[in-house]
Amino acid sequence: MITAKVEYLGGLRTKCTHVRSGNEIITDAPVDNNGKGEYFSPTDLVATAYASCMITIMGIYCNEHNYPFEKATAEVIKIMKSGPRRIGELQIKIDLSGNGWTDEVAEKVIRAGKACPVANSVHEEMIIEFDLHY
Repeated sequence: MITAKVEYLGGLRTKCTHVRSGNEIITDAPVDNNGKGEYFSPTDLVATAYASCMITIMGIYCNEHNYPFEKATAEVIKIMKSGPRRIGELQIKIDLSGNGWTDEVAEKVIRAGKACPVANSVHEEMIIEFDLHY
C-alpha cells in the first residue's frame, strides 16, 4: 500500500498527503537553500520525526510495561552540513518530567526511545546530542 503521495506545487514547495488518513503537510525549501521557509523543510521533518518517533516508542514501551506516561515534550535543533548538504547534527531536548518514574524506569524508557526506528534509519555519522529531563 502507498504510504504517501508528494505533489510539487512550484516555488520549491510540495504537498505531501498521507494516503491512509488524507492528512497533508506542506514543505518548503529553507531560506538558506533558495526557498521561502514558510513551512517545514524536508530535513526539518526528518529532525522532527526523530523526536516524535522517540516519544512514540517511549509511549509504547510504557504501555507494554504498565508505566505511567502522561507527559513528554521535545525541542529539536537541526544543524546542516555541506559537501554533500545533509543533516550533520541534531540536538534534542526532551522533558519527561511529571511521569513519576524512578531513575531505573526512566533509564529503561529512554533506552527504548533511543532505539526507535528513525534513530535506526539515519546516517551513522549524524551527531545526536540529547538533553533529557525526567
